[in-house]
Amino acid sequence: MEYVELAADDLLLRPWRDADAPAVLDALRDPAIAQWNPQGDGPIDGQVALLWVRRRADWSAGDHASLAVADAGDGELLGSVSLHHIRHGDASIGYWTMPAARGRGVATRAVARLTAWAFDNLRLHRIELCHAVANPASCRVADRAGYAAEGTLRESYRYGDGRRYDEHLHARLATDR
Repeated sequence: MEYVELAADDLLLRPWRDADAPAVLDALRDPAIAQWNPQGDGPIDGQVALLWVRRRADWSAGDHASLAVADAGDGELLGSVSLHHIRHGDASIGYWTMPAARGRGVATRAVARLTAWAFDNLRLHRIELCHAVANPASCRVADRAGYAAEGTLRESYRYGDGRRYDEHLHARLATDR
């Protein structure tokens, strides 16, 4: 896969770069991001953030495509959106937003834009979106980005507090458009 930059209204979805590590460090320390996007055990420091950025910037395996979500005007990092587990025409999508960017539709626009690109350019057939039932903001993102609710996965994922949560499963098909 080749790197891309995607415009979405006032957002720019762009490849990750080492210079994003300080902002990513702040993000990974945010309580909501740490809860719903856990990074494993251990302290979150500058080295962890740099490795996080570098893993997401490396698309060479062809199994993921991860983009920084930035303000198109000033370049400020607003969040992250990623396709994971890309194989056999299917993938999963995940995202987070910086605290200051929440409530502005950033995640919804980023998810919708990356989804459209994935269907058009990667020729994916199905993209799944899972979120903890206890995270209603993610449910709103899924609904607004056109991901139909398909069901509840019981105690399917261990989140940042170490507990297993039920998750809602949403999905979009290329034919849904």
